[in-house]
Amino acid sequence: MPMQVCAGAMLQCSFGVAPSALVVTPENKVLTTTPDANIMDHKPIKNIISFGMCTTQSNPAVAAATSAATTAALGVYTPTPAPCVPATASPWAPGAPTVLIGNQPALNDTSTLTCTYGGVITIKSAGQTSVQIP
Repeated sequence: MPMQVCAGAMLQCSFGVAPSALVVTPENKVLTTTPDANIMDHKPIKNIISFGMCTTQSNPAVAAATSAATTAALGVYTPTPAPCVPATASPWAPGAPTVLIGNQPALNDTSTLTCTYGGVITIKSAGQTSVQIP
């Protein structure tokens, strides 16, 4: 059964090199020990923090760094990561439609989030261990 996600949940992007913690602000939320999340907790910098370095060539910063490194290496293709700045325009999906938090579906640990650059963000740890949701 899926677990309810709260602030501090550990996230991983398929193109990021490090995990990141979910930030959930307390407005319109259920407050247990930490604020519980809903599918709208997807905003870059506010909710989704950097995954360290990004490795996808569809990220303009990575493409530019790779191009510069390749030029400097005299034409030898040199894939070069760049700092991750998440670009998450859409909400988490699917969420838990039968449980609402702040009038939005609750976020559970089976939900995923897509970055504009093609990465898929998954929840590795819900941030709590005792709340299961249908």
